[in-house]
Amino acid sequence: MFSPGQEEPSAPNKEPVKYGELVVLGYNGALPNGDRGRRKSRFALYKRTKANGVRPSTIHVVSTPQASKIPEVVLLDADQKKLSVHEETTNGGRARVGDREVEEQSREEKREKREREGSTIGNRASAISCRGQHSISYTLSRSQTVVVEYTHDKDTDMFQVGRSTESPIDFVVTDTVSGCQNDDAQITQSTISRFACRIVCDRSEPYTARIFAAGFDSSKNIFLGEKAAKWKNPDGHMDGLTTNGVLVMHPRGGFTQESQPGVWREISVCGDVYTLRETRSAQQRGKLVESETNVLQDGSLIDLCGATLLWRTADGLFHTPTQKHIEALRQEINAARPQCPVGLNTLAFPSINRKEVVEEKQPWAYLSCGHVHGYHNWGHRSDTEANERECPMCRTVGPYVPLWLGCEAGFYVDAGPPTHAFTPCGHVCSEKSAKYWSQIPLPHGTHAFHAACPFCATQLVGEQNCIKLIFQGPVD
Repeated sequence: MFSPGQEEPSAPNKEPVKYGELVVLGYNGALPNGDRGRRKSRFALYKRTKANGVRPSTIHVVSTPQASKIPEVVLLDADQKKLSVHEETTNGGRARVGDREVEEQSREEKREKREREGSTIGNRASAISCRGQHSISYTLSRSQTVVVEYTHDKDTDMFQVGRSTESPIDFVVTDTVSGCQNDDAQITQSTISRFACRIVCDRSEPYTARIFAAGFDSSKNIFLGEKAAKWKNPDGHMDGLTTNGVLVMHPRGGFTQESQPGVWREISVCGDVYTLRETRSAQQRGKLVESETNVLQDGSLIDLCGATLLWRTADGLFHTPTQKHIEALRQEINAARPQCPVGLNTLAFPSINRKEVVEEKQPWAYLSCGHVHGYHNWGHRSDTEANERECPMCRTVGPYVPLWLGCEAGFYVDAGPPTHAFTPCGHVCSEKSAKYWSQIPLPHGTHAFHAACPFCATQLVGEQNCIKLIFQGPVD
C-alpha cells in the first residue's frame, strides 16, 4: 500500500494507524500517466514512527533602525512576556513575500537562496535561538520583523502539501486541468503555492486532523513579507494568509447521501477560520468566524487555488465502496447485457484499466434524455452544436457522449449501483453520489464557484447537472 516517499507505518507488526486520505478532485483513480512517487491522485496519512509535529514557543521581535545596521531583538515567550533584549550584527535585507506569481518565481528562488545563506532577518533570528528550529517570519516593515519560533511537539504528526518537489513536501500537487486526460498538459502560470498547507494530526485517539495555511520550506521557515496579508491578534499573537489562500468547506451532515454543502471559509497560517476575501489574493482579510474550527471532518474539501482535495477519514473510508466493489458493479452491469435499442448490439463498460480508451462496445448516451445507445454517426442536425444529436428513441436533442465508469471510490457517498451520469462529461456513478456532487460549489479562478464532476473536474451543466440513464435489456 505504501509508495516511494510515503511514511511507513508506526509499528511493522501491527495494523498501521491511518489518519485519513487526501484525494485530488479531477482524477479518476490515478493521474493520467500514472502515480509517481509523491505526486499521485490520492495520499494516505499514516501515524509516523516518530512524531514530527511542531508548536509555537518563543517569539522574537527584530527591529532594524534605518540609521543603524544593528537590530534590536526582543525575545518573548508564547505568552508575550519579554525575556531579554540584546543586539546582533546584521547584513541587512528582509524576508520575502510568501509565494509570488509564476513570473516572479526565478527572482524569488534567488532570494530564497540568499535567505538560506543567512542574509535575511529570518535566518538572523534563528541565530538567536537553536539553529534548525522551525519558525514563521512576519515582515511588518523594512525595519521590523516578528519571528515565531516553533518547538517539537511529541503529540502530533505533521504532513505538508504543495507544488514544490522539495523534501519537506509529503504530497506534491499540481494544477488540475478541467477535463484533461493528459498529465503533461502545460500550465503556464500555476496558482498553487509551493508550500501550500500543512495538516497536523493528533497521535492519540480520536486522531483529530487540523489544517493550517502555508508549509515550512527546506530551511524550516515560513516567510510572510511586507505585501502578505498579516496582522496581530488581540491576544498579541501574529497571524496571516498566503497569497492565494487556502479555502476549506465542511459539508453539513458529514459525507453521506443526506449531506448538504457547507460554507467556504479561509484558513489562516495559525489555523483560524475567516470569511472569504473579496478576491482570492486581496490584502484585506475576511471576518473571524469564532464558531468554526480548522478541524477536518469526513468529506471536508480543501482548495489550494488550482487543485481541490477531498479529505476522507479512516472511519469514512471504512464505509466507502472499494475498488473491488466498483469492479463488481461494472461486471454486474455488463452481465445484464444492455443493448443498443437501435443497433441491438450488446454494450459493455470497459475494464477499469482501460477506463479512458473508447472501445467498440462502449455505451454512449444522450444526456438530455438519458437513453443509452451504442456508437452511431446519425442524428446530426444542422441547427445544433457539433456534439449534439437527436435521440432516435424520443427525438430529444442534446449532447451525445461515451459513458465512463467513475473509478475513484473515495468520491462515492454510498455503494449504490451506477445509474446516473454527470453532464456533459458522461462519468457514471451512483444516484446519491451524482446528486451530492451536483450541488457542491467548487472554487474556480479567483472568485467564481461552480459544480464540477469529481472524476474529471469538468464544469457541470443542465437542469440537475446529472441525468438518470435508461438502459435497454436484451430482447431475448
